[in-house]
Amino acid sequence: MGVALKLSSTEAHQHRDPASGRWVVKVLPGGQHIGPQDNELIATVLGSCVAACLYDPVLRLGGLNHFMLPEDEAGLWGGASLALRYGNHAMEALINALLARGADRYRLECKLFGAGNVVQGMRGVGDRNAEFVRRYVADEGLRVISEDLGGHRGRRVVFDPETGQVWRRLLKSDAVGELARNEVKLRAAPPLRRETGSIELFDTEDGA
Repeated sequence: MGVALKLSSTEAHQHRDPASGRWVVKVLPGGQHIGPQDNELIATVLGSCVAACLYDPVLRLGGLNHFMLPEDEAGLWGGASLALRYGNHAMEALINALLARGADRYRLECKLFGAGNVVQGMRGVGDRNAEFVRRYVADEGLRVISEDLGGHRGRRVVFDPETGQVWRRLLKSDAVGELARNEVKLRAAPPLRRETGSIELFDTEDGA
């Protein structure tokens, strides 16, 4: 059974993969994780959501986030797991977390995944997420090494934060249906409010 992480993660769980003997940190929507720690991998599953993998090749340090919607213009924070479901907060938080660990933003290599149009009745969400993240990385001057955005299928992504290598697998149609239903439930979470108080491992078909 996985355990919740408290240190360099938000909305993430980890488990031991018996085949490789490595820890795998699974990042959930509204989450991020920075590594490496203990020879770990970082994994996530995406439908219309987007994951950005950022990597400093000199420090051999990387991080992955997972956001659901493009941006929250109002900037209302209702706790990290809600705010980081928005791309503008999620990207800024991941960059700042890496810089706090000594990364240089001008060395950062960026790989982008997700933004599939998988939710019936919400076909534009994936497209809007892809448009947002492309615009964001261009505005911020981040160097995009590769991207796999769009289409109509979900993805599993595994990121090695020590080497910067990423593996991607497209999901089968039955898995996409369940993923889409889960995304709809998550989008029904309460809206952001201003505070009033103070992966599992798998054989990969494609690499990126």
